[in-house]
Amino acid sequence: KATLKVQNPIATMEVEGYGTIKVELYPDIAPNTVNNFITLANNGFYDGLTFHRVIKDFIIQGGDKKGDGTGSPYLSDLDSSISKEQDKEYAIKGEFKANGYDNSLKHTEGVISMARSDYSAYGKTEEGYNSAGSQFFIVTTDNQETLNSLNGNYAAFGKVIEGYDIVEKIANVKVKEAD
Repeated sequence: KATLKVQNPIATMEVEGYGTIKVELYPDIAPNTVNNFITLANNGFYDGLTFHRVIKDFIIQGGDKKGDGTGSPYLSDLDSSISKEQDKEYAIKGEFKANGYDNSLKHTEGVISMARSDYSAYGKTEEGYNSAGSQFFIVTTDNQETLNSLNGNYAAFGKVIEGYDIVEKIANVKVKEAD
């Protein structure tokens, strides 16, 4: 019997002034998340965006058009034929254990995962679980004590396979504390 092994998609991030990061995506683990990420990338959504959040020994985060962590994608970012009247912000269902989805990918160094809002302090847990859209983060530590809060609560969907040195360069940029 012959079997055909389907290759996982590879996302290539060209980070101006730093270099190239290649991320293997896992549609078998988080199919909707991977599909959303690929569609946004192929439509140029991520072009020119920055890593707007860097937390040393934890994560680097990008994917926000506003550049401040508050931006969400619009339906027209997925499909340019969407009219202005039909256009609106959207979010995807979180593919992780706390949201009833079996995602086996643990957050370890180099794993890419979807960022989302946390509304649990307001009693709106489900809204937070299903608030991811375009923002993602790449884990920069293997400290499981630090990462335990992510496992089962965020949709991990791939891993850096080339250019982790670029991730480290970004992670070590001197940042100004927020006011």
